[in-house]
Amino acid sequence: MTLNRGMGDAELLRAARRDPDAFCRFYERHALRLRAWLRRETGSTDVANDLTAETFAQALVSLKRFTGHDDAQAVAWLYGIARNLLHQYRRRQRVETTARERLHMPLRDYGGYDEIDELVDAQSLTPSLYAALAELTDGERAALDLRVVDDLRFDEVAELLELASPAVRMRVTRALRALRARLAGAA
Repeated sequence: MTLNRGMGDAELLRAARRDPDAFCRFYERHALRLRAWLRRETGSTDVANDLTAETFAQALVSLKRFTGHDDAQAVAWLYGIARNLLHQYRRRQRVETTARERLHMPLRDYGGYDEIDELVDAQSLTPSLYAALAELTDGERAALDLRVVDDLRFDEVAELLELASPAVRMRVTRALRALRARLAGAA
């Protein structure tokens, strides 16, 4: 077992030609995010699971074809394989499984990972969310925080902020509208 935690993605793919642990590390870094993307693209958890398994199987079989020099190229190579499989799936309405079968790789049951998909999606929006929150006025941010984060009723927020309840509703509505608009472009 090789210590490959500090290696970049391109290094892991090159090392994986002789070290299975390196490919496992690459898989661990990218499987859930790739599956989340495939799930959004197909609208099906089962199809996403199948495509994820086949993508990594084809990547493993094709390691010698990876010629990238940096991490972005490594990830692009992986997603290129996934995109090709996705296009094949859309044309044929079935998932290609030849590489997975050739390697005798079982399908992985991602059952409990749907919440992780949501977390990955949320984490990718974090910088945009912070930027959007920074654009709110102090009053909008305070009202939103008390109403949404602290889950207080509008009348409780109004009392704490010493405002009328309709004013609090307006601040929260404006804040949510602004966040929605900002995050729609970031998704």
